[in-house]
Amino acid sequence: LPGDPLRTFIDTTAEVQRAMGFQNEKDHPEVAPSQFEINYSYGEAVAAADQIQLYKLICRQVATKMGFTASFLPKPVVGVNGSGMHTNVSVSKNGKNMFWDPKGEEKLAKVAWSFLDRILSHGNDICLLLNASVNAYRRLDPHFEAPNQIKASPVDRGSMIRIPIGNEKTSRVEVRSVSPDANPYMVMYAVFRTGIQGEIAKIKNLRQAERYLPDNIYTAIDDFLTAEWTTTLLGEDVKARYADLKKASADRCPRLLGTFVKTPEVQYHHDVYNQYLWNLF
Repeated sequence: LPGDPLRTFIDTTAEVQRAMGFQNEKDHPEVAPSQFEINYSYGEAVAAADQIQLYKLICRQVATKMGFTASFLPKPVVGVNGSGMHTNVSVSKNGKNMFWDPKGEEKLAKVAWSFLDRILSHGNDICLLLNASVNAYRRLDPHFEAPNQIKASPVDRGSMIRIPIGNEKTSRVEVRSVSPDANPYMVMYAVFRTGIQGEIAKIKNLRQAERYLPDNIYTAIDDFLTAEWTTTLLGEDVKARYADLKKASADRCPRLLGTFVKTPEVQYHHDVYNQYLWNLF
């Protein structure tokens, strides 16, 4: 309603974004209480990652000024929908969207399907890069419109990848398994390099096979460490350091997620420290 504090928050945030060069497309309340979605136009990979960081800063600063707290925890409250960072991607060449083919299956070109197949093939390998916190694995529950299956679908919101309706300009694939607390630069790098250079697994009916994402960070760490592809992505040294950091974070929290969000899950979440630092600006 007009004048409602939460409506004022989202309107102010959108206005600040526009003032800072974002091409906003739409904003609206989401399913969970006090949950919002703000969409803005696409950009090149690094610039898009920059915008994600700036978007979070804007939300936090506007919220702080209004006496609120903007949280990017994937699942701050159990029993309602969590927050995701659905990442819509496409590849262009000489200004042409390479994913569009009006005669292709779901109007996607073969290059788009190959891109999608490579991400599905390495879904478990890169899960830790897309879901980097203990709390992120609470969100991956299809009962709350979040993906846990490594498959692709134009309609099934439990799928890791959705195929939105598109056209020559907007044709894309949507990676739905990304958590909002993930490093956006790592996400863009992992998604694009995997989609372009990864291998396509010899799995029968790959796009609809019954395969699942990890339901806890320890399994994700194991998948990450045993995958040859993540060594190719990051190199042995960076890969080992990243895994060590994530394991240290996980070890501060109870191993079993349980039915409610634990204090250490939030206390040791890097988002808390980021928010404190951002608020100093």
